[in-house]
Amino acid sequence: MADSWERARQVLGSAGIPPDRLAHLRPLGGGTYNTVEELRLTDGHLLVLKVAPTVPGLRYERQLLLSEEEFCRGAAEAGIPAPRVVALAGDPAVRHLLMTCCPGEPWDDSLTDAEQADLRTELGRQVARLHRVTGPGFGYPSGALGPLASDWRTAFTGMFDAVLDDARHYRARLPRPVDEIARTARAAGEALAEVTVPSLVHFDLWPGNILVDRSAGAPRIGGLIDGERMLWGDPLADFVSLALLGDIWKDEPFLAGYREADGRVHFDTPARLRLALYRAYLYLIMLTEGVPRGFDEGRNRWVQELVAPELVRALEEITDLATAA
Repeated sequence: MADSWERARQVLGSAGIPPDRLAHLRPLGGGTYNTVEELRLTDGHLLVLKVAPTVPGLRYERQLLLSEEEFCRGAAEAGIPAPRVVALAGDPAVRHLLMTCCPGEPWDDSLTDAEQADLRTELGRQVARLHRVTGPGFGYPSGALGPLASDWRTAFTGMFDAVLDDARHYRARLPRPVDEIARTARAAGEALAEVTVPSLVHFDLWPGNILVDRSAGAPRIGGLIDGERMLWGDPLADFVSLALLGDIWKDEPFLAGYREADGRVHFDTPARLRLALYRAYLYLIMLTEGVPRGFDEGRNRWVQELVAPELVRALEEITDLATAA
């Protein structure tokens, strides 16, 4: 804790905030990559400090904090509750991002069915507004996989190939051979060409990254956080984590809010093909990242029992849809 305290004081000082204003520091759980800490200042203000690890990770994870800064900027443009950047430093010794703190706690099962439905509708409206923010090209703004591409097919193919390379490098345990997965994914490539506008995609909107604020009575969304996996691409890609290990078309309240805010979604064959591709991509990441991060036996068992079958289901859906198209 002493090292964390001194690091936090240095970060505050480099951001123009007197280090002696640091009153309290506590680690925040939930993340599996960056170190995340809450800083309480002497005037009661809360800040969040993210510090990048120095250990190896997946290829797309290089410079994640740059992507999170871009997400925060885009969320501000969209008028969405999300952290605001205070300072970003790319110093290899202490790569860090200092942000404001959003109110609320991660979405959990304590909400009633009615509250869940209202919040899902609100979430749909917010995600639709996020998707109206557009970028200068397709891919990860961090540059981890190279410059942004001029088309989505090129960008996503590079993203998919990169995680397959990671799976080979780390000898990840996958339910299908890597080369077979690559062949299956290529069969859906034409569907990617339909995406012509690079939209802001959070790509990690599972309940743990959606804060619910109850301070004003009825629950509301206090903030969309952890935008470090943000990319410029197809809005449909966000629907994977929004229905993690499930099917987004069953989430009627979310889709109603999304369409109410002019979000456009039609589950025709090309859209379903792309959605299956994005599911396969995310599940490949989840099955591979545990190797460099050293997940424990319990976490690895959960991934193999729940995520691996969903990857198989996504790959089978790609094959069926590509054959029928």
